[in-house]
Amino acid sequence: MHLFVVFMLSTFVVCETLSSRSVFTNHWAVRIIGGPKEADKLASKYGFTNLGQIGGLEDHYHFHHSRVVRRSTFAARGAHSFIHMDPKVGWIQQQIVKSRVKRYARSDPDFIYFNDPKWSKLWYIHSGDKTSQCRSEMNILAAWQRGYTGRNVVVTILDDGIERNHPDLAQNYDQLASYDFNGNDHDPTPRYDSSNENKHGTRCAGEVAAVANNSHCVVGIAYNARIGGIRMLDGDVTDVVEAKSLGIRPDYIDIYSASWGPDDDGKTVDGPGPLAKQAFEVGIKKGRKGLGSIFVWASGNGGRQGDHCSCDGYTNSIYTISVSSSTENGNKPWYLEVCSSTLATTYSSGEFYDRKIVTTDLRQRCTDGHTGTSVSAPMVAGVIALTLEANRLITWRDVQHLLVKTSRPVHLQANDWKTNAAGHKVSHLFGFGLVDAEAMVIEAKKWRSVPPHHTCTKISDCKTTYIRPEQTLNATISSTGCSEQPEHHVAFLEHVVVRVFIDHPRRGDLEISLVSPAGTRSQLLLKRLFDNSNEGFKNWEFMTVHCWGERAEGTWTLEISDSPSQLRNPEVLGKPCGDKGCIRRVTCISHCPLGYFEDVEARRCRRCHRGCERCVGHSPHNCRSCRRGLFFYALESSCVAACPSGYFPDDGESEERIEEPSVGPSGCSDTHSISTDSGLNHKQQNNNVNYTFNDSFNYTFFLTGPGMKECIHCAQDFLLQEWRCVRKCAAGYYECEKTEFLKRMFWPPATLNWIKRFRKGMNNYLIYRRSVICTRVTNKQLLPVFLSISLSLDICA
Repeated sequence: MHLFVVFMLSTFVVCETLSSRSVFTNHWAVRIIGGPKEADKLASKYGFTNLGQIGGLEDHYHFHHSRVVRRSTFAARGAHSFIHMDPKVGWIQQQIVKSRVKRYARSDPDFIYFNDPKWSKLWYIHSGDKTSQCRSEMNILAAWQRGYTGRNVVVTILDDGIERNHPDLAQNYDQLASYDFNGNDHDPTPRYDSSNENKHGTRCAGEVAAVANNSHCVVGIAYNARIGGIRMLDGDVTDVVEAKSLGIRPDYIDIYSASWGPDDDGKTVDGPGPLAKQAFEVGIKKGRKGLGSIFVWASGNGGRQGDHCSCDGYTNSIYTISVSSSTENGNKPWYLEVCSSTLATTYSSGEFYDRKIVTTDLRQRCTDGHTGTSVSAPMVAGVIALTLEANRLITWRDVQHLLVKTSRPVHLQANDWKTNAAGHKVSHLFGFGLVDAEAMVIEAKKWRSVPPHHTCTKISDCKTTYIRPEQTLNATISSTGCSEQPEHHVAFLEHVVVRVFIDHPRRGDLEISLVSPAGTRSQLLLKRLFDNSNEGFKNWEFMTVHCWGERAEGTWTLEISDSPSQLRNPEVLGKPCGDKGCIRRVTCISHCPLGYFEDVEARRCRRCHRGCERCVGHSPHNCRSCRRGLFFYALESSCVAACPSGYFPDDGESEERIEEPSVGPSGCSDTHSISTDSGLNHKQQNNNVNYTFNDSFNYTFFLTGPGMKECIHCAQDFLLQEWRCVRKCAAGYYECEKTEFLKRMFWPPATLNWIKRFRKGMNNYLIYRRSVICTRVTNKQLLPVFLSISLSLDICA
């Protein structure tokens, strides 16, 4: 029994020793009576050095022995040990190492702490801290704890250069991923000036790959990634410069990050030129040895100007990852643009009282004032670098799929969150939500690449369609997803691209939506208050990711609304009265203004029927002249948008009228002939005029006026060219297919007088197979919209 007890005790002692083995140092604490001189004497006698009194403790001294091992699991033995027996030593203790931890409120035992001075201010990285206002993390720390820091991944910042010798960037700087296209050399160092104008690229680079734990500034999201810089914004930015920048060393560089684009002024519609477009396409096809270059783009900062990032051809491209921003409390920042091409969101700055982003700055400094969506693109580039480290074989499309799958709506505040037919929650403000770095690396580790990329294109019938103010035009198109073509068959959607051709007198008044066969609505374009352009959209491509994962088959509906920013036919002459709206302003005048007629009995001005400029009553048949864009039909005393059969528009000196066709000073007759300078004879019969040239060719026209070059529709077997009807197209032209138009576009030298008022701003026209003439009309009453819808339905088969 006794032996059994001893065995049990021995076992306990051994386990305790193994679990809490002490580490002894070469430092001692000693109590000696007699003062410092006596302590020095004893220290010298036994080989110690007296390091002085221990704090405020009298007669307690700190001894150190240089010949004793600095750290040992056993207490030291030797000549110095005789100090324990000296009668002048009241107490002595060899010091051991104690385990002490900082009392952070953390749930993860693998808590990470770096000595970089600004580490504690990186709220967007460790936003799980209870002192942070952000209520959800991007889980960057968690991705690091899984061992992913961006090692061996190359990221390049396309901007105004980066400060390659910055202490927080120098260790990760990659010369092979850098170039100066403004100075045509290999040094991307920014140009310095008094305003530090060229700080942008350096700030973005620090977000991605600032070195960790080097006691300087901050920590990058992918702090072990290689970082390069392309200096291309500090000079003339051309299509060539952009194409070179997007296509530099695509087999070496993994990720290109860009936080720039066309002016965010609320009135610009612009995008990559033909060379830059090719660079994107070459990059996704051949970059990363066929896996595809990854292009990350900031969505834009034109929110205060009412801009819409669908008018930015870079963020609107299927080849770029368009990134949005959220404030730390999940609200929409004041600068944020919305659009249907946004894929994901990161934290950024907000109002003046919200914290901004801390990063590297010019002249080897740091800043805590980095702002805008410029912040968000590099953040996502850093997260993608962690993802590529987890799986080097994922493609450019895999990266987009991973973002769609792992991004989270969490606490992001938007009133348009919806769940599409594939189960994805998506918003025009935030895309699919806040990026999640840990979820990205976990999914990437087990990810199987999606099948090959298929593009299915459906082109609608070419026709001219008109839209009036305050109206909505619906255009539908049916798609099978190219199921009859295996090499183009789209089983599930990724991106949907809508190509439109629209003429409009004020582009900013248009709103465009796309409704998928499953009922998912994408807002392709919102009104833009400052966009006064009459250029419309010429083959502009709008893109949406809101149908991601849905089926392509079915009927797609494009909705175009014209909502004038200012009333074109104001019903009330009024003035603003704060929150109370408008009050009627009564004014005594000598005569009624245009659009009104005199009600003699009531002694008031009454409104004419809509469209009448002058009238004698409210009836549509009381008109005496018409507003711009409408024509006066004298037979019915009314204003019409188009001439009835047998009449052509005639623009007189003072008003627009509709006249019967006239071919000369003799007026109209059943049959009339004249001779022209070109040797042309013609006869008029009703509304058709039959012209006979000396070479015996006969031409039959439908006329907009009496001249030989004023035809708008030809007889059978003739083609319309330059407002004439011909047997075959001349050199430089080709016969149009039903849905195509002649590529050569200009106004003919002879144009009717009634068109003169439109001529300013009308530089071209399109001739369709069915002789439809498309013109750029500046009239605000009749707004023609020309649609050519192409649905590029891109996803795996």
